[in-house]
Amino acid sequence: MIKVNVISEEESWSKKLKKKEIFFNNLCKNFPERFRFTKKRVYLTLLLSNNINIKKLNRRFRNKNKDTDILSFPFHQKLKKTKEIYLGDIIISFNYMNKPKNLSLYDFKKKVAKIFIHGFLHLLDFDHIKKKDYLKMIKEEKKIFKSVQKIIN
Repeated sequence: MIKVNVISEEESWSKKLKKKEIFFNNLCKNFPERFRFTKKRVYLTLLLSNNINIKKLNRRFRNKNKDTDILSFPFHQKLKKTKEIYLGDIIISFNYMNKPKNLSLYDFKKKVAKIFIHGFLHLLDFDHIKKKDYLKMIKEEKKIFKSVQKIIN
């Protein structure tokens, strides 16, 4: 089972997602079985941020002096308990998710769900540097999104 610990440092997230932790944990509960980790306790941290702070993190950890929609930092160390796994951290920028500003709540949630899935797959070491890896990642993103689409309302 996946547990998402949600931290928000941008007030605007609360205007769009009233129950942020419930939203992201429900997404994970509806992932295809392969990605649900039903026999393990799996954790990740999600920071809901903005362009200013994500730019600082991007510069500090990736040497890129620009904002971005999402950052993922996989955690590759083994934990002492074999049934507990910490996947890593995901940071999402509100400014990217809220474009255009007249986006409906449904479209906002859909966009956030898609980018969260993208970041989640990065935590599992999916990548999109090479075209074949990109195609593999996109295929998995679509499968996962299809499984969670019914709860986005």
